[in-house]
Amino acid sequence: MRIRNVHRRRIKCTQALVGELIDGLASSSDRLWPHDCWPRMRFERGLVPGAIGGHGPVRYEIERYTPGSAITFRFISPKGFHGTHGYAIAQDAEGCTVLTHEIDMQIGGVAKVSWPLVFRPLHDALMEDSLDRAEEAITGSLERKCSWSPYVRVLRRALRVLGVGRRRA
Repeated sequence: MRIRNVHRRRIKCTQALVGELIDGLASSSDRLWPHDCWPRMRFERGLVPGAIGGHGPVRYEIERYTPGSAITFRFISPKGFHGTHGYAIAQDAEGCTVLTHEIDMQIGGVAKVSWPLVFRPLHDALMEDSLDRAEEAITGSLERKCSWSPYVRVLRRALRVLGVGRRRA
């Protein structure tokens, strides 16, 4: 089954400002990834093609990285996730910058159940939090803050109780 999941945010600013957010991913000064309420994004060698990392139970490899513009990751896990996800920026007709996160993958096996029941709702909430962080980092405010659904809150509580996504020291 093919999955294409897209989240976009239009921000009134230059592409260079949003590009700086992509370039700061997984760093100590990361202003794009919502590490205050989600597992941190980490890579063993920084943002270089071939670096392995991820967040929580989701593992991936950096497939392509164009500084200031885009980054694409290839899934390693969870089982049944075959494809990519990443951030990219573009300018719209009115001169605003559009920050996009897109998943393009095939799912198989247990992922046919885990994606719609667990991963998709959590992913959607995480990406909206990430886009909120981007907008707030650049503009200093939010037009509309996203909120988690009751289902996402229950999933997060259940995963916390089970200890899923915790990094081992």
